[in-house]
Amino acid sequence: MRNHTRSYPRLSAEQGRDDLVAHAGTALLVRTAETTGLAGALSDALGPFRKPLASHDPGKIVCDLAISLAAGGDCLADIAALRDAPAVFGRVASDPTVSRLIATLAADVDLAESAISGALAMARATAWTAATDSPDTGISSTAPLIIDLDATLVTAHSDKQQAAPTYKRGYGHHPLCAFVDHGAAGAGEPAGILLRPGNAGSNTADDHVTVIKAALAQLPVGAGYRGKKILIRTDGAGGSHALLEYLVRQRLSYSIGFGLADTLAGLVDQIPATAWTPAYDSDAAEREGAWVAELTDMADLSSWPAGMRLIVRKERPHPGAQLRFTDRDGLRLTAFVTNSKRGQLADLELRHRRRARCEDRIRQAKDTGLENLPLHGFDANRIWCLIVQAAMCLIAWAQLLAFPDHSARRWEVKRLRYRLLSLAGRISRHARRIRLHIGGNRTWSSLLDVGLTRLEALAPP
Repeated sequence: MRNHTRSYPRLSAEQGRDDLVAHAGTALLVRTAETTGLAGALSDALGPFRKPLASHDPGKIVCDLAISLAAGGDCLADIAALRDAPAVFGRVASDPTVSRLIATLAADVDLAESAISGALAMARATAWTAATDSPDTGISSTAPLIIDLDATLVTAHSDKQQAAPTYKRGYGHHPLCAFVDHGAAGAGEPAGILLRPGNAGSNTADDHVTVIKAALAQLPVGAGYRGKKILIRTDGAGGSHALLEYLVRQRLSYSIGFGLADTLAGLVDQIPATAWTPAYDSDAAEREGAWVAELTDMADLSSWPAGMRLIVRKERPHPGAQLRFTDRDGLRLTAFVTNSKRGQLADLELRHRRRARCEDRIRQAKDTGLENLPLHGFDANRIWCLIVQAAMCLIAWAQLLAFPDHSARRWEVKRLRYRLLSLAGRISRHARRIRLHIGGNRTWSSLLDVGLTRLEALAPP
């Protein structure tokens, strides 16, 4: 008889002890909500929505929902994971109570949206002030704070309000998002999510202006975040006269994708060979087979705002890439416009191309509750988008404050969950104090302990 070698040990399962906590690493998000003041700000802002004799605070419920999404939930019922650990998360509302609150907020969605957005702005100001290397460090007209705009499609698998056919022949919604870019040293945080029907236009200037206003309102008040110190960066969907004229009136910097029509593409052939400059790769080193040049003086831009510069890039296409009719001589052409007067062409083009980080932020937003809009009503899903925004902010602020000098500051949300938030723990009580003992991999439990200690030191007395 052969002896089989087992790859995994044989285990027997039995009911566990009440002092064990799954996903104890989520305490990092709880501490972040307290340190930044988000928990208190939500309670104050949503106070008018609290019904007489209600035992649960609406602000606490919204904060719990944000924590559950940050930990990996994707529907209201996933708040149950927090309800099973009252020693860490306190009293958590029941599913019917949560549903009733969302319905109440949706009934006066504009007031609720203003309240939650105001609480996020207050917490953001606190987080940036406490950070040793915040996103606003050293901002100026030559090194502005960057706000990225991009839209995405969210598929609806049932008949939800204002779900509609999309331009990609799907069915659902078409939200437009704004993110503050933390640069190469960090990730990014949402500053606005505008929920729209699936058939909303990609280049609707009014929607872009609405999101920009919401994003600017999220920046700390009185800190000089205006004018050329702010750069609005987006793809060709933002290349409209109305949006550019708005940005110029607000004296904002911009870097926006620009479509090359046949006439403009034909002008590329007239650019002297000496005017082409090698483009940079993502590490700011010269990229082989890619060049940039300025087309401003050769093109008729009289109908566009004054001070707009048109910069074009040509490069050898990647293997298998399909060329367009406007591409020239087997080279892929792309262009963008900016009102930045200083900087080398290659630096300005690299800055614009780093807009791709916004697509990473959207992908992580879909990992944090935006993949599925779980509610039927459009206004209820607007509240859901705000909760997604709060969840992503908690993650970004936790990385910013707890791990300023560790690579964990740049981890994507899936890695953060797998290595830190999923760590288990054990509750002990002594001298009227509750302690959480973190178990699991020593490397990650030590890192979590360092992060919690740092947040504890930043917490208000």
